[in-house]
Amino acid sequence: MELVKSILILVVGFVLLVKGADFFVDGASAIAKKLHIPSLIIGLTIVAMGTSLPELSVSVTAALANQNSLAISNVIGSNIFNLMVVLGICAVIAPIGVSNIVIKRDYPFSVFCAILMAVLGSFGLTINRIDGIVLLVFFAGYLGVMFYDAKKVRKSAAEMEYEDEIDEATEDTEDIPLWKGILFVVGGAAAVKYGGDFTVDGAVSIATMLGVTETLIGLTIVAMGTSLPELVTSLVAARKKELDMAVGNVVGSNVFNILTILGIGSVITPIAFNMQNFVDICVLAVFSLFVWIFCATRKRIGRFEGAFMLICYAVYLIYICIR
Repeated sequence: MELVKSILILVVGFVLLVKGADFFVDGASAIAKKLHIPSLIIGLTIVAMGTSLPELSVSVTAALANQNSLAISNVIGSNIFNLMVVLGICAVIAPIGVSNIVIKRDYPFSVFCAILMAVLGSFGLTINRIDGIVLLVFFAGYLGVMFYDAKKVRKSAAEMEYEDEIDEATEDTEDIPLWKGILFVVGGAAAVKYGGDFTVDGAVSIATMLGVTETLIGLTIVAMGTSLPELVTSLVAARKKELDMAVGNVVGSNVFNILTILGIGSVITPIAFNMQNFVDICVLAVFSLFVWIFCATRKRIGRFEGAFMLICYAVYLIYICIR
């Protein structure tokens, strides 16, 4: 009976994730169009933060419950899943073009965040409250740069190019009023948040019944479950030809996961580090290098690269299951 209940919760979570992501992308696209903001910036900020709500919820709850190993493994596992699976599947479905600003600024910054996490964790094998404040300050600075870019684009001569790009990407969609776009974003974010919670709760219950350890749950089921919003939202964005939003969602979510989720979690209570965390961060760094090379060489992630990314993640999954 408990297993059936857990499966039902899992299914409800999936439904909320899919529909919430659909509304979220429609609303974010409408806001971008009405305010003449590039879809990339919307993806790096509003969409990224919205789809990272499950990670934030899980990590803060884990910190409050003094289950810090779950918090750190959730962030690392989610970032690897976002990078290799979310982008990998999107690329297999349709090659993803990557803009210069992502290659030269946003993607390197996401790699810097992973290195910063490792450096802070190496001192005393913990991320303490001071470290958490440092992470939050970096995120505030990153947000400031995003909003400055949005303001500059709206006032620059390049504005018309972005408008044309947005219009072309959304010409087949309904002309959604600004107020309705905001409502879609808020409602979609709520559905994504609770959908992620239900999905994780159902998956963890099923895994626990099957005797899977908590550490493995954190790196696999919880990480995948909390990353489902990024996966669904990026797939929906790609289907709606909002490719900048799909890429921006992944990069922005990875930055948000490290700087804000770990920042808030470690301010609540210091987060302990262990050698497995360092190994996983190294794996994240290596995977990031692969994807960066794919993006920089041809300014796109093709189907072959996407398939390679999925294979790499499958190998990593086997490794963490048997170690």
